[in-house]
Amino acid sequence: MTSVATIDTDLSTETLIALLTSMLRIRMFEERIVALYPEQEMKCPVHLCIGQEAIASGVCANLEVKDYVFSNHRGHGHAIAKGADFRPLMAEFYGKKTGCSAGKGGSMHIIDLPRGVFGTSAIVGGGIPMGVGAALASSLKRDGRVTIIFFGDGASEEGVFYESFNFAALKKLPVVFVCENNLYATNSPQTARHSTCRIADSAAVFGSHGACIDGNDAVSVYWSAKKAVEKARAGQGPSLIEALTYRWKGHVGPEADHEKGLRPKDELFEWIKRCPIEGFKKQLLDTGLLNEERIADITTSIKVEIDDAIEFAKMSQYPSPEDLLKNVYFTPDGGI
Repeated sequence: MTSVATIDTDLSTETLIALLTSMLRIRMFEERIVALYPEQEMKCPVHLCIGQEAIASGVCANLEVKDYVFSNHRGHGHAIAKGADFRPLMAEFYGKKTGCSAGKGGSMHIIDLPRGVFGTSAIVGGGIPMGVGAALASSLKRDGRVTIIFFGDGASEEGVFYESFNFAALKKLPVVFVCENNLYATNSPQTARHSTCRIADSAAVFGSHGACIDGNDAVSVYWSAKKAVEKARAGQGPSLIEALTYRWKGHVGPEADHEKGLRPKDELFEWIKRCPIEGFKKQLLDTGLLNEERIADITTSIKVEIDDAIEFAKMSQYPSPEDLLKNVYFTPDGGI
């Protein structure tokens, strides 16, 4: 758990509260998915990021609306941290026409173009080359945008990661690679897959900045991301942030992996003690920057927003048969 001293920074109270609010929005949204999933109205698989909220929140707090985010199959938190509305997110889980992908993508295919979330991919490492491509476009257009690419420790083993990072370093592209190292690829531990467990060191091979940080410390994530984003925006090329964390739920679904014998139960409980939200909340309370009443107001407001999104999703219509081929392939004349 992070220490109280971590809060004693140059960050404003407004920024600190915004970080907590962002983490709570992600946690409460996904906890509601856990509660609703057994109703069997959501037919898509769900990959939850409960326990990893500090990374998305700390990184995205440094971004502008115009900046791009490329995510992966566990991408709800990234979209929410970037400002995505709960309504189209929830509707997509229910496969409704009002969903962010018109009900055709489900949990693993989140998109929010106005907020720079350019779609998530279910392919391991699939978002990495697309993010580098977006960064190349920004560099050529000189539009001042920074691209963030979120991926897991499993994706760091893909050749496309090294090829993409090499190209980004060669061209000094405005991109930040964020590896959410939750220590498992599906159910395979990192120690069984990596000869060395310092993914961030890979950046040095390409003459770039790399940092390995506590991904459960929102303030540490914020400052590390701030440095990387500023370097990218200043034309100094890519950075690689390895944020150590742990997902509480299974690789897929609302259950915990230890219930299926796939991970040690004691390991999970040790990481739950290091909850990024509870630890951060305690620091804010202990330093007097926040009180229980304000926290209650924040959580109540989020709950109301989630309740509204659920009602919206359930009342929305499913796509019609005529919608099947819409937006599958777009041509200038609007045809398929």
